[in-house]
Amino acid sequence: MLNLPTYDDVVAASRRIQGHAHRTPVLRSATANQMLGAEVFFKCENFQRMGAFKFRGAYNALAQFTAAQRKAGALAFSSGNHAQAVALSARLLGMPSVILMPTDAPAAKLDATRGYGAEVILFDRYTQDREALAAQIAAARGMTLIPPFNHADVMAGQGTAAMELLQDVGELDLMLVPLGGGGLLSGTALATRALSPHCQIYGVEPQAGNDAQQSLRKGEIVHIDTPVTLADGAQTQHLGPLTFAVIQRDVTDILTATDDQLVQAMRFFAERMKMVVEPTGCLGFAAACHAGLDLKAKRVGVILSGGNVDLARYAGLLSA
Repeated sequence: MLNLPTYDDVVAASRRIQGHAHRTPVLRSATANQMLGAEVFFKCENFQRMGAFKFRGAYNALAQFTAAQRKAGALAFSSGNHAQAVALSARLLGMPSVILMPTDAPAAKLDATRGYGAEVILFDRYTQDREALAAQIAAARGMTLIPPFNHADVMAGQGTAAMELLQDVGELDLMLVPLGGGGLLSGTALATRALSPHCQIYGVEPQAGNDAQQSLRKGEIVHIDTPVTLADGAQTQHLGPLTFAVIQRDVTDILTATDDQLVQAMRFFAERMKMVVEPTGCLGFAAACHAGLDLKAKRVGVILSGGNVDLARYAGLLSA
C-alpha cells in the first residue's frame, strides 16, 4: 500500500517554506485571453528562487532532515532545476549536497548548481542509469537521496504553487501543468481537488516523451528511452509509483506539445509578457493553444514551471 501525500501535507509544506520560497505572481494577458476566448491565469514559477518551482519541494524535503541527515547531506540527480533547488536548499539549511547531472545539461544550470555550493558529478544520460549511480553514491557517503519527483515531501511542496494560485484567483475550470516525472502535476492535483474540486486537471508532456500519456492509457507505468526534446526538464523515462498513483486517481488527462509549439509559446511570453520561460515551462500554454481543448469562456490556470534556459540557446530558438 503506497503512503500517498494528501492536501494536509501541502498545507504543512506551505507553512514550512513560508519566508524561504517566493509567493510568485499570477499574471494575466489580454492577448492570451483573446486568442483562447478564455480567462487565463499564469502562475509564474519562473520568478521562484533559483528560477523554478522545484525549490518548493526540495526545501520542504530537506527542512525535515534529522541532525544526522543534515550532517551527511543531500544527494540528488537532475537535468538542472531540481539540482539547483536541492543545492540552494542545502546551502540555506547548512548542509552539504552532491548532485548528479547529465553531461548535456544546459551550461547555465550546471554553473548555477555549482554556484549554490553543490559538488556536481556528471553522467551520460543516454548510457548510464542515474538512479543506480545515485544509490551507489548515497550508500558510500551515507547521504540522503532526494529524488526529483517520486517523494511525498517533494510532491507536497510542489503542490503549494497551485494552492497559492487558487487562493489568489478562486476556483478554476481547467488547470494545465507541465509534466516530466509528475511531481508538479501530482502536487497540483492534491491542491486542486481540495480547493477547486470541479476543475479539470491536465498534465502536458513533450510529444517526443509521452510516457505518462501511455501510462494513463495502459493503467500501469510505461518506461521509455530518454526522449530528445527541447524540454530538458521533462526528459524523464517514466513516472514514479507515488506520482502515477495520484495522477491516475486525480488527473483528467495527459496532453502533449511539440518542440515547435514550445518555441511559439516562448516567443509569446518574450514578446507579449516580457518574460523568459524555459521550454519545459511552456508546455501548459502550448497545449492551451494547440491541444484542441474547449476553453471558450473558461477560467484556465497555467503553471509556468521555470525560466532557467541558456541565454545563447534561448536567443537562437527565438530568432530561428
